[in-house]
Amino acid sequence: MDDHSPSTVEKVALPRTIHLVPLNYIDGFAVRPGFYEINGATAIPGGVNFTVHSHGAASIELLLFHREASEPYAVLPFPQHYRIGNVYSMIVFKLNIEEFEYAYRVDGPYEPEKGKIFDKSKYLLDPYAKAVTGQSKWGYTAPRGQHYKARVVKDDFDWGDMKPPLIPMEDLIIYELHVRGFTMDSSSAVRCRGTFAGLMEKLPYLRQLGVNAVELMPIFEFDEMQDYREVDGQKLYNYWGYSTVSFFAPNTSYAASTEFNREGRELKDLIRACHQEGMEVYLDVVFNHTAEGNEKGPFFSFKGFDNNIYYLLAPDGKYYNFSGCGNTLNCNHPIVHQMIMDCLRYWVTTYRVDGFRFDLASILGRNEDGSPMNKPPLLQAMAFDPILGDVKLIAEAWDAGGLYQVGSFPSWNRWAEWNGRYRDDVRRYLKGDDGCAHAAALRLVGSQDMYAIDSRKNASVNFITCHDGFTLWDLFSYNEKHNLKNGWDNTDGANDNNSWNCGVEGETEDPGINALRRRMCRNAFTLLMCSRGIPMFLAGDEFCNTQFGNNNAYCQDNITSWLDWRKLIENRDMFQFFQYMIRFRKEHRVLRANVSDGCWGFPDYSFYGVDGPRGGFGAQDHYVGVLFTGGERGVGPRAVYVASNAWWEDLRVRLPELPSSICWSLAVDTWEEMPPVHPIPTGGWITIRPRSVMVFVGQ
Repeated sequence: MDDHSPSTVEKVALPRTIHLVPLNYIDGFAVRPGFYEINGATAIPGGVNFTVHSHGAASIELLLFHREASEPYAVLPFPQHYRIGNVYSMIVFKLNIEEFEYAYRVDGPYEPEKGKIFDKSKYLLDPYAKAVTGQSKWGYTAPRGQHYKARVVKDDFDWGDMKPPLIPMEDLIIYELHVRGFTMDSSSAVRCRGTFAGLMEKLPYLRQLGVNAVELMPIFEFDEMQDYREVDGQKLYNYWGYSTVSFFAPNTSYAASTEFNREGRELKDLIRACHQEGMEVYLDVVFNHTAEGNEKGPFFSFKGFDNNIYYLLAPDGKYYNFSGCGNTLNCNHPIVHQMIMDCLRYWVTTYRVDGFRFDLASILGRNEDGSPMNKPPLLQAMAFDPILGDVKLIAEAWDAGGLYQVGSFPSWNRWAEWNGRYRDDVRRYLKGDDGCAHAAALRLVGSQDMYAIDSRKNASVNFITCHDGFTLWDLFSYNEKHNLKNGWDNTDGANDNNSWNCGVEGETEDPGINALRRRMCRNAFTLLMCSRGIPMFLAGDEFCNTQFGNNNAYCQDNITSWLDWRKLIENRDMFQFFQYMIRFRKEHRVLRANVSDGCWGFPDYSFYGVDGPRGGFGAQDHYVGVLFTGGERGVGPRAVYVASNAWWEDLRVRLPELPSSICWSLAVDTWEEMPPVHPIPTGGWITIRPRSVMVFVGQ
């Protein structure tokens, strides 16, 4: 039999057979003590092993339900002698995993001032549940909390001898997308809209575009009905999914078909297909808070097991809210630390995930009193964990409590960061703000003022747009956010967008303004692809997708957030420009990394003004010239010169003077849709048109 046959693959170290004399009968079921080191519910020969822990509980009951039933058909208290330390473990025999769902009830002290709020009347979801029931249909409206039960997952997926892509950090081009919104609109023309399968149908498109890493917005089980409302007849959901219900379970509403007891198979198919296309898959994970909220929020899992351990609590027992969502996970408590590490290892080993982007990652470095830690044990453990050794770790290096660590996030030379300063500085420069040229130049060369090349190599994830904020088209179509449809009187969402409407707010038929907006989009993407660091952009930017000025579309499960694939037909030339720039970046490693100390007597990079090398920048500067040089393997010495004019008039610019045997070739001119390629003498003068970018190659 093949070693990779599903029937021979063991995901946990369990005996092939269990020789036992049942030590007890509970509610008619034969039981015995279980495997204490295997958290969650695990199918074993002859039955199911249930292991759960609570530091403060007095007793725990296992509840068994028929599929989709609201009341249990069996209640099995864990005998006290089945408890070791704070761990309760029990094997229940003759359970068919396809015929039941399960939950727990936990009894213990009720002392809110100490953070202990045990309530035996609550059905509790297993914190290690691998699949959550009641969530497979998007928009399910059962009473929140009580409908959460778990299923035992049979993990028989055969990965074969699949090899992970293991793409070097410097070569990554990350594409951020929302699984549902990517294909939910009928214009996507896929069979399985809004699902993992639908995304898989679009992989040839992503290959054609040229990206090599997809970053999926939250796919852990979340409750889209959290804060469900209707505004002007429009249903508003927790669409983005940044409110986790279960950290180990995939969102079953993202599966095209119901996967009873094989939840996650479709996601695994997607990840395997991505790997076969040479693309890595990153998960946007939310370990900073849960969907249980504060004292007014639902009570369905962590609150019932150990509220005072899982959450950061103030001295009066109330919830600290560094997440802005009601509660904050107590990430550096040993119990929560262990759960998060177990979770990450699970997604890497069971789903073969290649990386993680950590939402509000600064919370992961807070102590139990909420203060920032100098050397957070959780972040250090992730950096050095053997299972996570090849995994990309990307931090959103701030939180809602005011902690901003861009450039200073604890690293151990393992953590990369969403570079929020790149976004802000490049946006300001592009729209023509005074005094921004120097900052923009620093961002283009890898933000070495923030990331020392020896200790923070490949730390900067450069982005101009992401899910949170304007799309690229909207960035140059709106001066102000337009979030009224969110139902908060336009008070939600950021106000400091550094956007520019190019003369008219919103959509217009003016051909001159639309041409300027298209050019500004090309300018932005050209600078992104010509910057040291790891580029990331938002799905749909490549064909001018719009959110109609909404910069916080977290609740918009409609065409506001869904990609309108008709735009791809309308703006095919923009898609082709994105293709070209991605290919250009891949062909010129000197743009991606410090490949040498330079060449032809030039340093690795240098800054230029309109008439040559510059020693400094003035407040009125609107021109940035960056010369990248280096000896690239296989192609010899190479230079790339990026000339960017954020001024509203023509500029006469002198190109850097290379050896006489070298000529400059114009590779990119955002003034034109697709520029001609022709040689220019070294040291020659060129005219760069208003608000445009030109890129030259010398070889």
